[in-house]
Amino acid sequence: MRKKRFCLTLDLKDDPDLIKEYLYWHKSENIWPEIPEGIRAVGIETMEIYRMGNHLFMLLEGGPDFDFERDMALLASLPRQMEWESFTSRFQVSVPGSTSSEKWKLMEPVFSL
Repeated sequence: MRKKRFCLTLDLKDDPDLIKEYLYWHKSENIWPEIPEGIRAVGIETMEIYRMGNHLFMLLEGGPDFDFERDMALLASLPRQMEWESFTSRFQVSVPGSTSSEKWKLMEPVFSL
């Protein structure tokens, strides 16, 4: 069965010190262990984040049963995830208190080969 793929975008605050700290907290040795555990627990199989300046791009893949709305809402309900979103919001251009799926905006596909 084919994986479901989602592409999302989010901007960081255009502040080199904040961006440096954001990158620090997303290194595998620094990220809170509950965060990748929760991501996997809701059915996300692949999550990659890329950066250009203060612009972020996320590639998210789930299995055939992954439902973006349902499973992202489940992710948002996990206790450490809520704390993580609050912690990372100071780096991001977002409304305080937003969940990950509210901050990260789904991108529209425009070309496929």
